[in-house]
Amino acid sequence: MIVGLGNVGSEYDATRHNVGFMVIDLLAANARKTFRPGKGEYYFAEMRHAGEDVVLIKPTTFMNNSGIAVKDASQRYGVEMSDLLVVYDDFNIPLGKLRLRKGGSDGGHNGMYSIIYHLNDDSFPRLRCGIGTGEVMPKRDMASFVLSEFGEEELPETERMIKNAADAVFVFIGSGIQTAMNRFN
Repeated sequence: MIVGLGNVGSEYDATRHNVGFMVIDLLAANARKTFRPGKGEYYFAEMRHAGEDVVLIKPTTFMNNSGIAVKDASQRYGVEMSDLLVVYDDFNIPLGKLRLRKGGSDGGHNGMYSIIYHLNDDSFPRLRCGIGTGEVMPKRDMASFVLSEFGEEELPETERMIKNAADAVFVFIGSGIQTAMNRFN
């Protein structure tokens, strides 16, 4: 199960916080699949890659409650933690960089906090997509930054990162987290 984090609604479509949705949308488009409403608070699309059945999930709970949808979908599909990959934005990583990890803390990301809380587990793989500027910003400015759209000059790097993130997901599915980490970190 591949989960992309983001916020639903057209006003959020092109924002930095929706990078997870952007990656998941590209995966679905490449597989010529469309999202349908799930039996919980998420949209899903099913596909096959490298001989594996894959479900793509886009929570509809808004970022800070992503764990509700992820717990529901992971139980519905019987997903082991090692087979769950969460794709999301990280402002602590420079724009365009990717970081895959086998597990760990929420790193201050509210969506990840919610997922870890609801799953009561932090041992699932994750793919962080850099949206940062490389500058330290006051905490009070973070919310407006992640909810802002990418600047025109950032779009080529953003598109490249989204494509690379989709490639990293395909490597994760076909060869596992360690191979994906070795190739994309």
